Amino acid sequence: MTWSIVAYDPDAGAFAVAVATRAFAVGASCPFVRAGVGAVSTQSLTNRYLGPAILDAMARGLGPAAAIEGALAGDLGRGIRQVHAVDRYGRTAAWTGGNCVTWCGAVSAGGISVAGNMLTGQPVVAATLAAWTAASGTPMPDRLMAAMEAGEAAGGDRRGKQSAAMTMATTEDFPDLDLRVDDHAEPLRELRRLLSLWKAEAAPRQSAAPSKANPSGLADLDAIEAGWIARGLDLRFQR
Repeated sequence: MTWSIVAYDPDAGAFAVAVATRAFAVGASCPFVRAGVGAVSTQSLTNRYLGPAILDAMARGLGPAAAIEGALAGDLGRGIRQVHAVDRYGRTAAWTGGNCVTWCGAVSAGGISVAGNMLTGQPVVAATLAAWTAASGTPMPDRLMAAMEAGEAAGGDRRGKQSAAMTMATTEDFPDLDLRVDDHAEPLRELRRLLSLWKAEAAPRQSAAPSKANPSGLADLDAIEAGWIARGLDLRFQR
C-alpha cells in the first residue's frame, strides 16, 4: 500500500528513506535509518520488527539480501510483506512477497532502491528511479523529493493519497532530518513545504547541536544570545 525509496549518498555519508501511501502516518511504521549502517523500508502489511532486525544484521556485516532473508525467516506473514534495504557499500536488495497486492515490485541502481505495492503500475517505480538519477548532484533531500513527486505523477498509490515521510541520518544516533505528514489531501506537497522549512530553520542550527564530535554543542551563552539578537528576538539567559 506504499511506494518508497531507500538511498545512500557516499559523499555525504547519508542514508535516507522517502515514502508515500494512502494510509495514516506512514512515517511511524515504514522508514528506518541508522548512521554508518543503512536504510530500510518495511511496507505492504507492515512488520515494524523487520527494520531494526535488518539494520542489526547489516551492522554485523551481512549484505542487504542476507539481512532481509534472515529477518523474514521467522515471519509467517512474509508473503504479504515488502521490504527493501541499502547498506554502507551501496548494495541494495528487495523482497516482495508472493501475496502482495499488484502492482508490486522493485527497481534499483547503485545505492538506490525503489519498491512499491498497490500501485497504479510499474511506471510509478520507474519514474521515481529516473527522477532520482536525473537529479544527480543535488542534495539528498531534494533528490528524494523530486523522485517521489515523479512517482506520484506517474500514478502513485492506486487508492489515492494520505501520508508521506522523509528521514535521513549521517553521523549521529538520530536522524538529521525526520519529517512526517500523517494525514493530508496532498501529502507530498505538504512534505515539500516542510522540507523548505527544515532547510531554512532546522538545518542551519545542526552545526551548533550536541554531536558525537562535540558532545556539548554550542554552549557559549553570549554566542547563543548574539544569534537571537541577530534574528530580532528579545531573549536572554539568566545569569
